Amino acid sequence: MTLPVLISLPHGGLAVPPEVVPFHILTEKEIIEDGDEGASEIYDIENEVDIFVSTKIARAFVDLNRAFDDMTQDGVVKTHTCWGVPVYKEKLPEEVVRILLDRYYEPYHANLEKLKSKAKLCLDCHTMAAFGPPVGPDHGQERPHVCLSNAGNTCSEELLRKVADLFKTSFGEKVSVNHPFRGGHIIKRHSGGTPWIQVEISRAPFMSNAQKQSAFLKAIHALFSGGQKLPV
Repeated sequence: MTLPVLISLPHGGLAVPPEVVPFHILTEKEIIEDGDEGASEIYDIENEVDIFVSTKIARAFVDLNRAFDDMTQDGVVKTHTCWGVPVYKEKLPEEVVRILLDRYYEPYHANLEKLKSKAKLCLDCHTMAAFGPPVGPDHGQERPHVCLSNAGNTCSEELLRKVADLFKTSFGEKVSVNHPFRGGHIIKRHSGGTPWIQVEISRAPFMSNAQKQSAFLKAIHALFSGGQKLPV
């Protein structure tokens, strides 16, 4: 039996959209460093859950966890990576920006909108740098091993506490709630009905990626063990 969970994996891809090939100046290393390193391994659990939504496109080019109209430096179509590295040699043409949104951004969100009601719990899954990057809310500060967030209202406080307790059992005590992240665009946009939680697992080497995957699955399996109903 698979878990009645929707997994959203918006930052695990590394592909460069063909539309930006003539314009971008990032190295492969810079593309990797801007994305959620290790996410494609930790959350390689498509066969374990009912619904799995992901993208191959790198976060540096289309950030699915930003609002459609967020055109800031670290917005939906970025001008700089999270480490302050310029993405393009000059401003990206507006028509290319529109194509990126139409081809990669909107279909991802349409898919979440269509599928979310089929799950009992939706998890927007990420990895985070061990220390806050320049664009982070905690620049230079050491981060917990796991951060769970609900933006204040995308799931009940009781459910968030229960999930946090289960993550502490499988990951250890360094599990925080709504700090340093309170929850991004995806859980805010798609909340209502099915509960949403954003999951951030640190890239610090406190476990291997395989161990992090096992700890993640242990916590989620425990949440649904014995046919328990989720707190509302």
